[in-house]
Amino acid sequence: MVGKKKVVPEWLNSPLWSSNLSDDRRSSRYETRTLSPEPSSPPPPAPPRPEPSPSRPRLAVAQRSEIGAHSGELSPSWSSLEEESRESQLLADFQITLSSRIINLGELRRLAFQGIPHGVRPTAWKLLLGYLPLDRTLWAHELEKKQTQYYTLMDELLRNPSEITRRMEDSAGSKNEELSCLSTGLLSRSKIIHGEHPLSLMKSSVWNQYFQEAEILEQIDRDVKRTHPDMDFFCGGSSLAKSNQEALRRILIIFAKLNPGIKYVQGMNEILAPLFYVFRNDPDETNASHAEVDTFCCFVELLSIFRDNFCKQLDNSLVGIRSTIEKLSQLLKRHDEELWRQLEVTTKVNPQFYAFRWITLLLTQEFNFSDCLRIWDTLFSDPEGPQETLLRICCAMLIFVRRRLLAGDFTSNLKLLQNYPTANINHLLHVANKLRGPTVD
Repeated sequence: MVGKKKVVPEWLNSPLWSSNLSDDRRSSRYETRTLSPEPSSPPPPAPPRPEPSPSRPRLAVAQRSEIGAHSGELSPSWSSLEEESRESQLLADFQITLSSRIINLGELRRLAFQGIPHGVRPTAWKLLLGYLPLDRTLWAHELEKKQTQYYTLMDELLRNPSEITRRMEDSAGSKNEELSCLSTGLLSRSKIIHGEHPLSLMKSSVWNQYFQEAEILEQIDRDVKRTHPDMDFFCGGSSLAKSNQEALRRILIIFAKLNPGIKYVQGMNEILAPLFYVFRNDPDETNASHAEVDTFCCFVELLSIFRDNFCKQLDNSLVGIRSTIEKLSQLLKRHDEELWRQLEVTTKVNPQFYAFRWITLLLTQEFNFSDCLRIWDTLFSDPEGPQETLLRICCAMLIFVRRRLLAGDFTSNLKLLQNYPTANINHLLHVANKLRGPTVD
């Protein structure tokens, strides 16, 4: 017997949540780890060959539209003036909050939920991710300590095997042998440490470890080079782009070596990029010069929350990605059972076909770069934690296009969700926030 349908709240049927499909396709630039489909789920159709699409607009360090920049333009509307006034007031509120000796985390979260202005975003993110202590007087000491630790890791983990074995040989050299060589007139020979040569198969050999890691290093190199190819900040022949790519590469290599259980998983570069972009563009030049250190530490903080999504051994566990996707499915069912039934029962669109990328890459592939930063402001600000907030935003994305999904079939719905249309981010986050409330019976 079919149970009584839930009443759909009126706000779900608002035309605000029915966005038009954009021609701008944000198809993935690489293949991510895929889960084997469950027996009851039909396999997805072969993905269509991607069509040429206009790239996303290039972003400057501080991107902001200027009203009335050209002669002959109409006067700005009251809504524009009101929005500009609101942004100015928001920036002032942030500056007051961040200037306190002890940061009020609750107030910072309240402000960040509305969107963080460019100039204060680096500091706000560091606080929200727990990288900086709330006591401002401790910032200088904490940053200096993190910098020392990171540069030590660089020195220890990024040396090539030749350099490591040379140092081992130097430290193992005997003074007596040198004296003997001098007394006999014989030239000293470099001793090869036992097992430390390129053909060694010993597990402890630095050369053996180097060759085992070669495949991961090659994957990191490939992914870093294709990180946001539409942005001069990350790609191109400029010295800035090359320097930024090297920083991303070093961070990912160090993270992989420090986390042998996860190492590097394709897509981590996409999560790393927004962090590095924000910190490298800090208005404070001293902070910007240490962006690599800050990015690494905040990347570790962020991945400590979402790391289970990247661990293939946990895919089918209670904390793995499959369980997380199931939580999204149940969240949609509680708030909009009609839409859930249309997707998973009628058209049989398995949420793994679209939600895997949404969740593992924190929506970086579904929206343009500036919108991604805005979403992350809210993601980091929620006291319930980024994981729960991310699921609400993903659920809101489904509700946002519910009319088209209700009218679509398997093919059209899957195509829509794998190529999510341009959306009004503030409206989307508004829907996600509404999902905190009680379920409509």
